Amino acid sequence: MTVLVIGATGEIGRAAVAALSEHYDVLGVGRSTTPAVDFTRPDTLDALFADHAPFEAVVVLGGEIPFAPLGELTRDNFESGLASKFLGQVETVQRGTAHVADGGSFTLVSGILTDHPVAGSAAASAINSAVNGFVVGAAPELPRGIRINAVSPTVVTESVQYHGAFRGFAQVPAAEVAQWVLRSVAGEQTGQIFRAGW
Repeated sequence: MTVLVIGATGEIGRAAVAALSEHYDVLGVGRSTTPAVDFTRPDTLDALFADHAPFEAVVVLGGEIPFAPLGELTRDNFESGLASKFLGQVETVQRGTAHVADGGSFTLVSGILTDHPVAGSAAASAINSAVNGFVVGAAPELPRGIRINAVSPTVVTESVQYHGAFRGFAQVPAAEVAQWVLRSVAGEQTGQIFRAGW
């Protein structure tokens, strides 16, 4: 069976597809691929699952969040971030559970800002924390032995555009984050937050 990677065109996504492809058949998708998945359009998730399931595992490495000083963040900013990175991942699990094989898994993505915020990260910190909370809360309720974990990386070495905001933070190569994704897919643990590089 196939491992589905949503967000396959980003730095971590490309590395995850490469690492997983050494062990599994992989279908990597994103907003610009065919088939395409857009978290602002949940029907694209339904179409993907209807046309390509079942999957051995589903990995989600997508979702956008606002990054701005607290005084400039609006309700719309928070709602758009929640709709993309949080609800996008939640809906992937809810809509995808029926299409994941017995004993399969979901791997979601959060980030170091849950515990170590930087200036402008109030929304990102809150939304990433919500992802982690969902993983912990959903793990005991998933049926048929399906597991769920999150990979929470520090700033990625290749994502140089973010380095200025993360002064003093250790960086982690995307290939190392991908190994944590592989561990989540291939392992036995559930309800875990795998902290990559921190």
